[in-house]
Amino acid sequence: MPSRPVVPPARADLLRDLAGRVPDPARHGRPVLVGVDGVDGSGKTVLADQLAEALRARGRVVVRASADGFHRPRAERYARGRTSPEGFYRDSYDDDALLRELLEPFGPGGSRRYRTAVYDVASERPVEAPLLTTSDDAVLVVDGIFLHRRRLAACWDFSVFLHVPFEVTFARMAVRDGCPAEPDDPANARYRDGQLLYLRDVAPRARASVVVDNTDLARPHVVAP
Repeated sequence: MPSRPVVPPARADLLRDLAGRVPDPARHGRPVLVGVDGVDGSGKTVLADQLAEALRARGRVVVRASADGFHRPRAERYARGRTSPEGFYRDSYDDDALLRELLEPFGPGGSRRYRTAVYDVASERPVEAPLLTTSDDAVLVVDGIFLHRRRLAACWDFSVFLHVPFEVTFARMAVRDGCPAEPDDPANARYRDGQLLYLRDVAPRARASVVVDNTDLARPHVVAP
């Protein structure tokens, strides 16, 4: 089996700190919902995966999911035009499905029967994900952009917003996805400006339980509160 990547000491310290801040499901009498938010390229998926491992090390039962499993079909995503920032912000994700299939089942009075995806954006096809069952002692860790939109923000018992400048996130995405590295490149306008709409619309830094500067992946640190 391949060995796990070594986590730098400062990052390991941060992960332990965050895991210690996540509420105990036993005190709630139900699952705890954790959201990891940030702009594209901020490092949400990796941090959420590592936070899940840190929680498991504390004896927690953890369920991992991503908002990326709840994209809308292409025709809906581009209904306002292929270059529309507002379309990227408002039409990319099916919040109704995310709430119905994943978040509400984990929440107060929820059925505890959930799905982690309804749509595969890579193949542009609906997903027939199995209906799974969770327990009241579970922690759900979800990563994704736009997780502090008003309908979603109320679901989180604990949330993290990753602060990383666009100059850094687009450079990361240039390596990962092949997009231009310069944030102001016209090809990036839909995504950059759509995320600026989100930042202005809901001020996710103010809504998050914790803001983490993830600019230096080896030395992320809490900047608020």
